[in-house]
Amino acid sequence: MHEQNLEERIASIASAYRQIQENTHRYIVGDPADLEPILIGIFAGGNVLIEGVPGTAKTTISKILAGLISFDFKRVQCAVDVQPADIIGLRIYDQKTKTFSLIQGPIFSNFLVIDEINRLTPRTQSAFLEAMGEGQTTIDGVTYPLAEPFFTIATQNPYELEGTFPLVEAQKDRFMLSTIVRHLDGDSELKILRRSQAGELDWTAYRDQLTPVITTAEILRMHAAVREVYADEAVLQYIRDLVIASREHENVRLGASSRGSLALLTGAKVRAAFRNRTYIIPDDVKALILPVLQHRIILEPEAEIEQVTAGEVVDDIVSTVEVP
Repeated sequence: MHEQNLEERIASIASAYRQIQENTHRYIVGDPADLEPILIGIFAGGNVLIEGVPGTAKTTISKILAGLISFDFKRVQCAVDVQPADIIGLRIYDQKTKTFSLIQGPIFSNFLVIDEINRLTPRTQSAFLEAMGEGQTTIDGVTYPLAEPFFTIATQNPYELEGTFPLVEAQKDRFMLSTIVRHLDGDSELKILRRSQAGELDWTAYRDQLTPVITTAEILRMHAAVREVYADEAVLQYIRDLVIASREHENVRLGASSRGSLALLTGAKVRAAFRNRTYIIPDDVKALILPVLQHRIILEPEAEIEQVTAGEVVDDIVSTVEVP
């Protein structure tokens, strides 16, 4: 079989994106654009943080995507008594063989969903740092590689603070993107009721007919294709200017890191591929600056008192930085 050129590989990404969107929204009601940051994370090989109140289908979306991409799916329901070993596993000594054997935790999967990550203690939250940053984990001084691809979605409820532990900056920076899932509007809420009335919200029936659109092996090939999407020097300078502006804004105490710059570049490449382009345009960057930067920005105390939000800072940055 002949080697596919870049245009053909990008076309396959755009096709897979459309199929996943269509299949997901046969069950999920809402704006298709809300799903895009999660899919960008998957096709870029990054991790995604989802904030939202309970009942907004955060976990259901994750289970659907795992079925559509034939991921080995695991889920951790977080609580304060969950320990690092419950996530990464532990090594057990076998008296008969005189050797240690590994009992793998749920982190040894392609797709890990961490429900309500801010309910974990900081010690347990730190168990994810190495996995999310390096694709490996260390148990009793022995390092184990994780599955390829490895993708994480973490959820948290920003409105419930009792018994929670806010993520530290180093942890948040490991997430390529973050997105906020809100309640549906009136029309969408009515659509859910009508679907339920018609018997179209039977999760078991929907799950049983889910068939993978792409395999994990194809995802890895798509990661390689995304890296070849062209970024002009002017676009690279635009990304630099946006990130530098996030560090120099008057309301910001700590702006985006270089990891944020790379996330913006890679995410823009995936967005271009979703639209069947082999090159980035500034609109790709602008569309992703909020999900890439909003969780990386730490505001000045005075700005927080005045109830300035990270989103407002990002909007200000976009409006002031010159577009190439």
